[in-house]
Amino acid sequence: MLLQRIILIEKKLQKNWKNRLHEIIYEADTPAGKLFDIILLVAIILSIAVVMLESVNSISEQYSYLLNVVEWGITILFSLEYIVRIISINKPSKYIFSFYGIIDFLSTIPKYLSLFFVGTHSLVALRALRLLRVFRILKLARFIGESQSLVKALKASKAKIAVFLFFVLIVCIILGTVMYLIEGSENGFTSIPRSVYWAIVTLTTVGYGDIAPGTPIGQFIASIIMILGYAIIAIPTGIVSSEMVNHSNIDLNTQSCPNCATEGHDDDAIFCYHCGHKLHE
Repeated sequence: MLLQRIILIEKKLQKNWKNRLHEIIYEADTPAGKLFDIILLVAIILSIAVVMLESVNSISEQYSYLLNVVEWGITILFSLEYIVRIISINKPSKYIFSFYGIIDFLSTIPKYLSLFFVGTHSLVALRALRLLRVFRILKLARFIGESQSLVKALKASKAKIAVFLFFVLIVCIILGTVMYLIEGSENGFTSIPRSVYWAIVTLTTVGYGDIAPGTPIGQFIASIIMILGYAIIAIPTGIVSSEMVNHSNIDLNTQSCPNCATEGHDDDAIFCYHCGHKLHE
């Protein structure tokens, strides 16, 4: 009887400790949670600054040791964060294979992998692995409250945007084919795919200038495409903005499910909308 009571107390203490840790790591409703987010935010910004400074040869050569020490400190911090996030939820796989879980892994592993790539023959691979640390900037999305509204708006408008992009693709193919017939290879329009490329560049108002129409008719069509491009660019903005207005009245907080780590719950939510697990009070 006494042994069962001791085991029950240990399980309860473990559960309380785990819930407390989850509340600090995944949520920002408490002072400890806010402090953790601030420390992590500073570490991410510092890490991105280190990556950028390392790309400057003069700075890298003079301060290579210091930059390496700072990078290792940040890597260890992110490693501890990754481990704690895994052990603080009941279903670790939900976090490991989530968007943020993959980003956290990609932002941590390159420094460790660099230990196994030594020698001049692996410098290219090493540089590519080190540049993967730039994924840490995506961790900043966790601290932008409005990102949830933006994601919801993009999901709600994905069908409209897909239809719009399909329409733009059709227009570019038609216009590219027309320009190929009008201009010909002497003006750089050597094939329909190359002409379609020109139509896309012109319609998006980028205008590299590597291909340009030489006939009056071609220049007239190019002018129409440029003007049309300004109108087309505004359409996706209107679609997403409309959906954001529709979702602007939904109040979201930082509540994260201790079971599956799902976020984006309403302020008055008691249970997780994904798995039904009880949320923190």
